[in-house]
Amino acid sequence: MQTLAFDGRVGASGDMLLGTLLSLGADRDVLTAVEDELDVAYDIHTVTDCGIEAIGVDVRTSTGDHAEHNHHHHRTYTEVIDVVEEMDVPADVRSAAIEIFQILGEAEATVHGTTLDDIAFHEVGADDAIADIVGVALLLDDLDVTRVLTTPVAAGGGEVEMSHGVYPVPGPAVTKIAERATWEITTGPVDRELLTPTGAAILAYYADGVDTLPALDVSTTGYGAGDHDLSPRPNVLRGLLGQSDQTLRSDTIRVLETNVDDVSPEVLGSLQETLIDAGARDVSIIPTTMKKSRPGHLIKVIVKPEDVPTVTETLATETGTLGIRDAGVTHRWIADREYETVTLPVGDDDYDITVKIARDQSGTVYDVSAEYDDALAVARETNLSLRSIMQRAESTVNEE
Repeated sequence: MQTLAFDGRVGASGDMLLGTLLSLGADRDVLTAVEDELDVAYDIHTVTDCGIEAIGVDVRTSTGDHAEHNHHHHRTYTEVIDVVEEMDVPADVRSAAIEIFQILGEAEATVHGTTLDDIAFHEVGADDAIADIVGVALLLDDLDVTRVLTTPVAAGGGEVEMSHGVYPVPGPAVTKIAERATWEITTGPVDRELLTPTGAAILAYYADGVDTLPALDVSTTGYGAGDHDLSPRPNVLRGLLGQSDQTLRSDTIRVLETNVDDVSPEVLGSLQETLIDAGARDVSIIPTTMKKSRPGHLIKVIVKPEDVPTVTETLATETGTLGIRDAGVTHRWIADREYETVTLPVGDDDYDITVKIARDQSGTVYDVSAEYDDALAVARETNLSLRSIMQRAESTVNEE
């Protein structure tokens, strides 16, 4: 699998991502579609930072000025989407750019207490942001990358001056974007903004988070240069491109646990459904032996970070437990799942059954499973065995 891994120890910005992808071998010519539409130019140059040769990218207007200083190009969210939709770029690139701007827009709208339609981009609304986002999407498409990963991304430290005031780093929009990302942010290593909203939104859309660089058969290494002097640290974003055997997707979760020894079987029996309804992704109830050899149960709950408050309250209310352990943020590797409805003829009637299909990142199907409730309803109505109904539904999908 063609995998791109970013090393986020000095943060990320749109121009650094552009430079990294160009350094990895992406074709500069694919960017002409953006230059023609926006009347801008990508100033691509080589720099050496603390002994590291990197590609620097500046977006300039037809007058030669940097695009972010050309204030009449600031646009609302709706205007930005209109510009992107009119670009002569592949449909997948256009769709990715629109979703990235939606991530930016929703973050800004939440921070400022307004709606997406009413948000007016400031720092991220200029033509250079459009050029950064669409440019990255074009270069990734050119590299034919199957999967993008990033290690924890450094946000920097100190304060950042924005159009509405001075804020501690990371800025409000960056922290809001990080809430939805699967990667983690860290502070430092310098008192300067290292992770920009544009860089955060691009990574939030494309990249799965990993704790360390993965096992990778590296074919190319590239460096994208940042604007600031961070000596003695090189201000460069490193990217590694190569083949990876990892075919599952990383998912950020938290694991909650509690031990109980006085909960009735009836409550335990309904607990899985109750916790799933509250937002849990999986629930395990394991018989165990507690102090003084009393029989009890260990309840383990897998949950997305944003659902922890609701799930913990439900778990405490339902069981009466006096304490719930939180293992903190961790990751699991999961398959991509899709659902297909198949029609089974039985006698003179047809019955619909939902079948879950599990695929890895390369698209290979490795599990097909009929939904239990659907199959059970058909089995009861037809007086056939549950196993035969499930096997027939799964075989229908496998034969397609």
